[in-house]
Amino acid sequence: MRILAIGDIIGSPGRNYLKEHLKEIREKYQIDFIIANGENSSAGLGMEPKAANELFDAGVNVITLGNHTWRKKDILKIIDDNRIVRPINYLPNTAGSGCRIISFQEKKIAVINAVGRVYMEPVSNPFVEVNKKVNEIKDTVDIIIVDFHAEATSEKIAMGYYLDGRVNLVYGTHTHVQTADEKILSKGTAYITDIGMTGPYDSVIGADKFVIMNSFSTEIPEKKPVAGGEVSFNGILVEINNETNRTESIKRLNITPFSV
Repeated sequence: MRILAIGDIIGSPGRNYLKEHLKEIREKYQIDFIIANGENSSAGLGMEPKAANELFDAGVNVITLGNHTWRKKDILKIIDDNRIVRPINYLPNTAGSGCRIISFQEKKIAVINAVGRVYMEPVSNPFVEVNKKVNEIKDTVDIIIVDFHAEATSEKIAMGYYLDGRVNLVYGTHTHVQTADEKILSKGTAYITDIGMTGPYDSVIGADKFVIMNSFSTEIPEKKPVAGGEVSFNGILVEINNETNRTESIKRLNITPFSV
Protein backbone atom coordinates (compact mmCIF):
# COMPACT_ATOMS: atom_id res chain seq x y z
CA MET A 1 0.00 0.00 0.00
CA ARG A 2 1.22 3.46 -0.87
CA ILE A 3 0.30 6.23 1.53
CA LEU A 4 0.73 9.94 0.83
CA ALA A 5 0.97 12.47 3.67
CA ILE A 6 0.59 16.09 2.54
CA GLY A 7 2.23 18.98 4.40
CA ASP A 8 0.22 21.80 5.99
CA ILE A 9 -2.24 23.12 3.40
CA ILE A 10 -2.20 26.91 3.34
CA GLY A 11 -5.52 28.62 2.61
CA SER A 12 -7.24 28.69 -0.75
CA PRO A 13 -3.96 28.48 -2.74
CA GLY A 14 -3.19 25.11 -1.18
CA ARG A 15 -6.75 23.86 -1.52
CA ASN A 16 -6.99 24.94 -5.15
CA TYR A 17 -3.70 23.22 -5.94
CA LEU A 18 -5.06 19.94 -4.62
CA LYS A 19 -8.29 20.38 -6.56
CA GLU A 20 -6.30 20.78 -9.76
CA HIS A 21 -3.38 18.41 -9.24
CA LEU A 22 -4.04 15.74 -6.58
CA LYS A 23 -5.66 13.32 -9.00
CA GLU A 24 -2.62 13.60 -11.27
CA ILE A 25 -0.22 13.08 -8.34
CA ARG A 26 -2.23 10.06 -7.16
CA GLU A 27 -2.04 8.45 -10.57
CA LYS A 28 1.64 9.25 -11.14
CA TYR A 29 2.77 7.71 -7.86
CA GLN A 30 0.06 5.02 -7.69
CA ILE A 31 -1.15 6.25 -4.31
CA ASP A 32 -3.78 4.35 -2.38
CA PHE A 33 -4.46 6.41 0.76
CA ILE A 34 -4.04 10.15 1.39
CA ILE A 35 -3.65 12.07 4.66
CA ALA A 36 -3.40 15.88 4.71
CA ASN A 37 -2.79 18.37 7.49
CA GLY A 38 -5.61 20.92 7.21
CA GLU A 39 -5.18 23.13 10.26
CA ASN A 40 -4.21 26.12 8.09
CA SER A 41 -6.55 25.40 5.20
CA SER A 42 -9.00 28.26 5.89
CA ALA A 43 -7.32 31.63 5.28
CA GLY A 44 -4.10 30.22 6.68
CA LEU A 45 -5.46 29.72 10.21
CA GLY A 46 -7.85 26.97 11.26
CA MET A 47 -10.27 24.90 9.17
CA GLU A 48 -13.90 25.53 8.32
CA PRO A 49 -16.36 22.96 6.92
CA LYS A 50 -16.04 24.40 3.40
CA ALA A 51 -12.28 23.83 3.38
CA ALA A 52 -12.61 20.31 4.77
CA ASN A 53 -15.18 19.38 2.14
CA GLU A 54 -12.95 20.72 -0.64
CA LEU A 55 -10.06 18.56 0.59
CA PHE A 56 -12.23 15.46 0.77
CA ASP A 57 -13.63 16.17 -2.69
CA ALA A 58 -10.08 16.50 -4.02
CA GLY A 59 -9.30 12.96 -2.85
CA VAL A 60 -8.02 13.27 0.73
CA ASN A 61 -9.04 10.35 2.94
CA VAL A 62 -8.14 11.76 6.37
CA ILE A 63 -7.44 15.29 7.63
CA THR A 64 -5.22 15.91 10.64
CA LEU A 65 -5.08 19.16 12.59
CA GLY A 66 -2.82 20.90 15.14
CA ASN A 67 -2.50 23.89 17.45
CA HIS A 68 -4.92 25.99 15.34
CA THR A 69 -7.70 23.39 15.59
CA TRP A 70 -10.12 25.73 17.37
CA ARG A 71 -9.34 29.00 15.51
CA LYS A 72 -12.49 28.62 13.40
CA LYS A 73 -15.47 27.90 15.64
CA ASP A 74 -17.35 26.24 12.78
CA ILE A 75 -14.91 23.34 13.16
CA LEU A 76 -17.29 22.09 15.86
CA LYS A 77 -19.82 21.31 13.11
CA ILE A 78 -17.49 18.71 11.58
CA ILE A 79 -15.03 17.74 14.31
CA ASP A 80 -16.83 14.43 14.93
CA ASP A 81 -16.44 13.35 11.30
CA ASN A 82 -14.56 10.04 11.34
CA ARG A 83 -12.16 11.42 8.72
CA ILE A 84 -10.96 14.34 10.88
CA VAL A 85 -8.34 13.88 13.61
CA ARG A 86 -7.55 16.56 16.19
CA PRO A 87 -4.62 16.39 18.65
CA ILE A 88 -4.96 13.49 21.06
CA ASN A 89 -3.39 15.36 23.97
CA TYR A 90 -6.20 17.84 24.50
CA LEU A 91 -8.28 17.63 27.69
CA PRO A 92 -10.46 14.55 28.23
CA ASN A 93 -13.97 14.90 26.78
CA THR A 94 -12.81 17.48 24.22
CA ALA A 95 -14.92 17.29 21.06
CA GLY A 96 -13.56 15.11 18.28
CA SER A 97 -10.97 12.36 18.48
CA GLY A 98 -7.19 12.14 18.49
CA CYS A 99 -7.25 8.79 16.73
CA ARG A 100 -9.36 7.59 13.83
CA ILE A 101 -9.41 4.03 12.57
CA ILE A 102 -10.30 3.75 8.88
CA SER A 103 -11.16 0.48 7.15
CA PHE A 104 -9.51 0.63 3.73
CA GLN A 105 -8.66 -2.12 1.23
CA GLU A 106 -9.16 -4.83 3.87
CA LYS A 107 -6.79 -3.00 6.23
CA LYS A 108 -7.50 -1.07 9.41
CA ILE A 109 -5.46 2.14 9.32
CA ALA A 110 -5.13 4.15 12.54
CA VAL A 111 -4.24 7.82 12.17
CA ILE A 112 -3.12 9.58 15.36
CA ASN A 113 -2.56 13.33 15.68
CA ALA A 114 -0.64 14.92 18.56
CA VAL A 115 0.63 18.42 19.26
CA GLY A 116 3.98 19.23 20.84
CA ARG A 117 4.67 21.16 24.05
CA VAL A 118 8.06 22.81 23.43
CA TYR A 119 7.46 26.46 22.37
CA MET A 120 3.75 25.65 22.03
CA GLU A 121 0.59 26.25 24.08
CA PRO A 122 0.20 24.12 27.25
CA VAL A 123 -1.28 20.69 26.55
CA SER A 124 -1.06 17.22 28.04
CA ASN A 125 2.11 15.20 27.50
CA PRO A 126 2.03 13.94 23.88
CA PHE A 127 4.34 11.01 24.64
CA VAL A 128 2.05 9.74 27.39
CA GLU A 129 -1.14 10.13 25.37
CA VAL A 130 0.20 8.65 22.13
CA ASN A 131 1.77 5.74 24.01
CA LYS A 132 -1.52 5.02 25.75
CA LYS A 133 -3.42 4.97 22.46
CA VAL A 134 -0.85 2.84 20.62
CA ASN A 135 -0.96 0.25 23.39
CA GLU A 136 -4.75 0.28 23.26
CA ILE A 137 -5.09 -0.31 19.51
CA LYS A 138 -1.92 -2.16 18.48
CA ASP A 139 -3.54 -5.60 18.39
CA THR A 140 -6.65 -4.52 16.50
CA VAL A 141 -5.24 -2.48 13.59
CA ASP A 142 -2.86 -3.21 10.72
CA ILE A 143 -1.19 0.16 10.21
CA ILE A 144 -0.52 3.05 12.64
CA ILE A 145 0.44 6.53 11.44
CA VAL A 146 1.30 9.50 13.67
CA ASP A 147 1.23 13.18 12.63
CA PHE A 148 3.21 14.98 15.34
CA HIS A 149 2.41 18.69 15.01
CA ALA A 150 5.29 20.29 16.88
CA GLU A 151 7.78 23.15 16.80
CA ALA A 152 10.96 21.68 18.26
CA THR A 153 13.10 19.39 16.13
CA SER A 154 14.35 17.55 19.21
CA GLU A 155 10.82 16.80 20.41
CA LYS A 156 9.87 15.39 17.02
CA ILE A 157 12.98 13.22 16.72
CA ALA A 158 12.44 11.92 20.24
CA MET A 159 8.88 10.93 19.33
CA GLY A 160 10.14 9.01 16.31
CA TYR A 161 12.55 6.96 18.39
CA TYR A 162 9.99 6.58 21.19
CA LEU A 163 7.54 4.92 18.79
CA ASP A 164 10.12 3.06 16.67
CA GLY A 165 8.96 -0.49 16.01
CA ARG A 166 5.48 0.16 17.34
CA VAL A 167 4.01 2.27 14.52
CA ASN A 168 4.53 2.42 10.76
CA LEU A 169 5.19 6.12 10.37
CA VAL A 170 5.92 9.20 12.47
CA TYR A 171 6.08 12.50 10.59
CA GLY A 172 6.25 16.10 11.74
CA THR A 173 4.09 19.00 10.67
CA HIS A 174 3.75 22.66 11.79
CA THR A 175 6.99 24.37 10.72
CA HIS A 176 5.99 24.44 7.01
CA VAL A 177 9.60 23.75 5.99
CA GLN A 178 10.36 20.28 4.64
CA THR A 179 13.35 18.58 6.24
CA ALA A 180 15.77 16.23 4.48
CA ASP A 181 16.07 13.56 7.20
CA GLU A 182 13.59 10.96 6.01
CA LYS A 183 14.67 7.47 7.08
CA ILE A 184 13.59 4.06 8.27
CA LEU A 185 14.58 3.82 11.93
CA SER A 186 16.36 0.75 13.31
CA LYS A 187 13.18 -1.03 14.42
CA GLY A 188 11.26 -0.35 11.21
CA THR A 189 9.34 2.91 11.67
CA ALA A 190 9.53 5.51 8.88
CA TYR A 191 10.37 8.98 10.16
CA ILE A 192 10.82 12.59 8.97
CA THR A 193 11.02 15.73 11.13
CA ASP A 194 8.71 17.87 8.96
CA ILE A 195 6.93 17.18 5.70
CA GLY A 196 6.62 20.88 4.79
CA MET A 197 3.62 22.74 3.39
CA THR A 198 1.40 22.94 0.35
CA GLY A 199 1.06 26.66 -0.20
CA PRO A 200 2.48 29.77 -1.89
CA TYR A 201 6.06 29.26 -3.05
CA ASP A 202 7.14 32.91 -2.87
CA SER A 203 6.19 33.48 0.77
CA VAL A 204 7.28 33.25 4.39
CA ILE A 205 5.91 29.84 5.35
CA GLY A 206 2.76 30.64 3.36
CA ALA A 207 2.24 34.25 4.44
CA ASP A 208 2.79 37.43 2.40
CA LYS A 209 6.55 38.02 2.56
CA PHE A 210 6.31 41.82 2.56
CA VAL A 211 3.96 41.89 5.54
CA ILE A 212 6.20 39.48 7.47
CA MET A 213 9.39 41.39 6.62
CA ASN A 214 7.75 44.63 7.74
CA SER A 215 6.60 43.06 10.99
CA PHE A 216 10.09 41.78 11.78
CA SER A 217 11.82 45.02 10.80
CA THR A 218 9.45 47.37 12.66
CA GLU A 219 8.57 45.06 15.56
CA ILE A 220 4.92 46.04 15.05
CA PRO A 221 2.65 42.96 14.90
CA GLU A 222 0.43 42.66 11.84
CA LYS A 223 -2.13 40.24 10.49
CA LYS A 224 -0.46 37.62 8.34
CA PRO A 225 -2.38 37.28 5.06
CA VAL A 226 -1.86 34.23 2.88
CA ALA A 227 0.46 35.02 -0.02
CA GLY A 228 -0.54 34.73 -3.65
CA GLY A 229 1.27 33.31 -6.65
CA GLU A 230 2.30 29.82 -7.60
CA VAL A 231 2.14 26.94 -5.15
CA SER A 232 4.64 24.33 -3.97
CA PHE A 233 3.48 20.86 -2.98
CA ASN A 234 5.26 19.10 -0.11
CA GLY A 235 4.63 15.66 1.26
CA ILE A 236 5.95 12.15 1.72
CA LEU A 237 5.20 8.86 0.04
CA VAL A 238 5.42 5.77 2.23
CA GLU A 239 5.17 2.19 1.03
CA ILE A 240 3.86 -0.53 3.34
CA ASN A 241 4.05 -4.24 2.55
CA ASN A 242 0.54 -5.64 2.14
CA GLU A 243 1.56 -9.07 3.41
CA THR A 244 3.59 -8.13 6.50
CA ASN A 245 2.29 -4.59 7.21
CA ARG A 246 5.92 -3.53 7.54
CA THR A 247 7.05 -0.14 6.28
CA GLU A 248 9.41 -0.57 3.33
CA SER A 249 10.28 2.96 2.19
CA ILE A 250 9.77 6.67 2.68
CA LYS A 251 10.28 9.28 -0.03
CA ARG A 252 10.00 13.08 0.06
CA LEU A 253 7.86 14.84 -2.54
CA ASN A 254 8.71 18.47 -3.26
CA ILE A 255 6.95 19.75 -6.34
CA THR A 256 7.75 23.41 -6.91
CA PRO A 257 6.63 25.72 -9.74
CA PHE A 258 10.10 25.09 -11.22
CA SER A 259 10.13 21.30 -10.99
CA VAL A 260 11.10 19.58 -14.20
